[in-house]
Amino acid sequence: MNKYFFLFLGLSLSILSCSDDDGIKNGDTPDPDPGADVTAQNFMWQAMNLWYFWQADVADLADDRFSSNAEYTAFLESYPDPENFYYSICNNHRVIVGTDAAIDRFSSEEDNYETLVNSLAGISQSNGLEFGLGLIGDTDNVFGYVQYIWPDSDASTKDIQRGEFFTRVDGTQLTVNNYRTLLFGDNSTYTLGMATVTNNTISDNAKEVSLTKIENQIEDPILIAKTLDVNGTKVAYLMYNRFLSSFNEELNAAFAQFVSDGATELVLDMRYNPGGSVNTSRLLASMIYGTNSNDVYIKQLWNAKIQAQLSEDYLTDYFTNTTGASAINTLNLNRVFVIATGGSASASELVMNGLTPYIDVIHIGETTSGKNEFSITLVDDPGNSFIYSDDRTGQINVNNSWGLQPLVGRNENADGFSDYTSGLLPDIELGEDLTNLGVLGDINEPLLARALQEISGVGAKIDFTVHMKAESFTTSRIQTPLKDNMYLDKPLELKSEQ
Repeated sequence: MNKYFFLFLGLSLSILSCSDDDGIKNGDTPDPDPGADVTAQNFMWQAMNLWYFWQADVADLADDRFSSNAEYTAFLESYPDPENFYYSICNNHRVIVGTDAAIDRFSSEEDNYETLVNSLAGISQSNGLEFGLGLIGDTDNVFGYVQYIWPDSDASTKDIQRGEFFTRVDGTQLTVNNYRTLLFGDNSTYTLGMATVTNNTISDNAKEVSLTKIENQIEDPILIAKTLDVNGTKVAYLMYNRFLSSFNEELNAAFAQFVSDGATELVLDMRYNPGGSVNTSRLLASMIYGTNSNDVYIKQLWNAKIQAQLSEDYLTDYFTNTTGASAINTLNLNRVFVIATGGSASASELVMNGLTPYIDVIHIGETTSGKNEFSITLVDDPGNSFIYSDDRTGQINVNNSWGLQPLVGRNENADGFSDYTSGLLPDIELGEDLTNLGVLGDINEPLLARALQEISGVGAKIDFTVHMKAESFTTSRIQTPLKDNMYLDKPLELKSEQ
């Protein structure tokens, strides 16, 4: 029978063993010279050598890359900046806006792991304003447009709403070179200079809005959950903006209300959802499709050295009948209408792909992001295989606060499909129109209206022409430590034969 235990390096992987001399023997891993100032870089190399999905494809992460500890130390010292070192060992390095896409577009890091961990729980410093950023014509100037506002946030108390535009921060024009500092820097308060769009031309206006970022803000990912009556058909509408496990019960409660309302159709709006918890995606899929725990939801694929250590049972996730705290409320649908765009990534795409073998997934919107790999949080705790655990914070190296969120695996659905790196294509293509973003949750909001038209079979009296397409090179959702991560949130276990 299989016996399961947590994955520790000292067991079968034993990557921490070192040779007694400067030469590195077969099966050993390098160890930096004493006194070398490479603590962060050493942690990063050791962790990525073990966990990185493309470890076998990155020459500098090869198990036999270094012949001596001196060579290893020199390599680490050649990158004095730990951030630069980290991206140097990611597959094809960091991706900058405007460059060709790399194989790894999504691995990330944070110089303080606590910030990263809080972000994974939905906790951040925020003023509650979510927006996209686009370029003004052929210039380097940038404009922003408001996508939505968190309830009970600072922005919710100010004169600003979805569909408004801004071009300046504290009187300075936004550009590709300063937007990170002005909007996402250490400034807790800033003033937006608003703008007007007329005939596809953006012009500054006199309106200003001052916003303040509040510490430890928590966003409820369920922005809207309500049941619509569409020509006698009860249609559940859920605008879901992040897969956060801390809100699993609230998500289940929303479906309880849908069931109570007699909903027989669902419009799942994930146009701004960049991802999050893999397990929460499984719960949501079960709330939509059903609770048969014999049906495979997804299977994990890891690098070769990790894949060999994990059991088939561990690698397979099934639909479920429980959140862990309560019974799943499910609509038992045979189809779902999903609003998804380029802002829909990772766990959002996972739900769509995981449901496809079982029900019709009618995708309305645009091609999704194409993030089909998951990540885990790594810290300098070699005794736990570098995996972050909130009950082991005392074991993390006090001299190294870096946290990593690298891609470590890929999920395939029950049909074995996982190759959507280029994104999931829409069945009904329709982008957002900056001149008519509409009110989220309103039956006349263009993307929702298009879904309802498909459900009712009755042509809507709405012009779906897009006059000024919403095209952003980044969004406020991505400029956070959580970014568009899809993270595995179940304990890793290693198999052995008893």
